[in-house]
Amino acid sequence: MATTAAPLLVIPIAFGTCVATLIGGLFAIAMRDRLHLILGFSAGAVLGVAFFDLVPEALALGRRLDSRVLMAIVALGFFLYVLLDRSVAPHAHGRTHERQVRRGWLGAGSLSIHSCLDGLAIGVAFQAGQAVGVVVSVAVLIHDFSDGLNTVNVVVKNGGDRRLALRWLLVDAGAPVLGALASLALSLPDGVIALVLALFAGFFLYIGASDLLPESHHAHPRFFTTLATLAGAATLWAVTQLAG
Repeated sequence: MATTAAPLLVIPIAFGTCVATLIGGLFAIAMRDRLHLILGFSAGAVLGVAFFDLVPEALALGRRLDSRVLMAIVALGFFLYVLLDRSVAPHAHGRTHERQVRRGWLGAGSLSIHSCLDGLAIGVAFQAGQAVGVVVSVAVLIHDFSDGLNTVNVVVKNGGDRRLALRWLLVDAGAPVLGALASLALSLPDGVIALVLALFAGFFLYIGASDLLPESHHAHPRFFTTLATLAGAATLWAVTQLAG
């Protein structure tokens, strides 16, 4: 169940994710030549929180549940994110400029939905325990920085101007705050928290493996981006150890 300190921590962290998203978007505009290293680090961090924190904590809280059920929920989360990603922002070639810009809107909207789920994950993680909440918050802060990068990039790459990119950046920045605030209205038993953490683990695995990793390695030197990815995973491993 949620600790009494959770709301006091969730709210400022939620606003921290807002700031991280804004910084990421502005960074995308100003420092495009270093994006692959940031995205590589983000990929390792997001995968690390799934492997080192969410899955172990789901197994611990769901002791009365079959571990195969929990892993099936992880898979369900992964493939639900696949459906969301493919249905909201489908890939296609030969689009007109208007349709291309619309695809940029859909991509930015998809990232905003992702960010809202990130905020919800923070609140649910604190219900599992303060240490879990801290680890998930670190991963979400890092991920939302990269979400800001991606929101600006997806709009600009699809023909949108800087003003449109900044508007979508504001939407994406506010989304995790809404998700975190919504989580405060929830009070879940341990078994349900275990299932939700497993679902979010699937989300994070998809974000890291299918989105951030390929984007970080696309047309960039792989040695340094690989080191950045390993550094991100190692950082989250260290955070989980320090958080207990």
